[in-house]
Amino acid sequence: MSGGEKKVDCSRRNLVFATAAVGGVATVATAVPFLASMAPSERAKAAGAPVEADISKLAPGEMMRIEWRGKPVWIIHRTREMLDSLKTVADQVADPDSRRPNQPAYIKGEARSLKPEYLVVVGICSHLGCSPTDKFQKGAESGIAADWPGGFLCPCHGSTFDFSGRVYKNKPAPDNLEVPPHTYLSESRILIGEDTKA
Repeated sequence: MSGGEKKVDCSRRNLVFATAAVGGVATVATAVPFLASMAPSERAKAAGAPVEADISKLAPGEMMRIEWRGKPVWIIHRTREMLDSLKTVADQVADPDSRRPNQPAYIKGEARSLKPEYLVVVGICSHLGCSPTDKFQKGAESGIAADWPGGFLCPCHGSTFDFSGRVYKNKPAPDNLEVPPHTYLSESRILIGEDTKA
């Protein structure tokens, strides 16, 4: 084989490698947007796709709000005092053991949660769909009553809820606040809208 033929072979080989590299880059450039288009859009998330919440910075006594299916979802990091108040108001709430079907079957009891310290509820009153406000301050400072133990007030028609979202007796709201399906992905992340127990 002459020196000229070796030059041609090297040039062809370099051309094949360059073409393959360009083809590979083009394939990746085409695949990335295509795969990204398969992820749920913001509209799909609002329509019902699960959403994640990072609770790592949620201090005891604080509440965070996220949106799922166009609804406000509250995550409350309950203090020991908040949890203790659930027993003291049990005779004042309409559904003390949370037997009504406005929560997943695996949510039971007064805490209405997978982990007692965290409450996850949809922040929409079961009466006419208003959004209650948090009234975490106790007593007269709350503007509700001198013996108010803390919880939530729906300002539209006066329904009140405890720190588990259980409605008080003789109020316009017929049911407790809804507990959405959810699961813990880790100690600091909750997936709202999907669970492993359903």
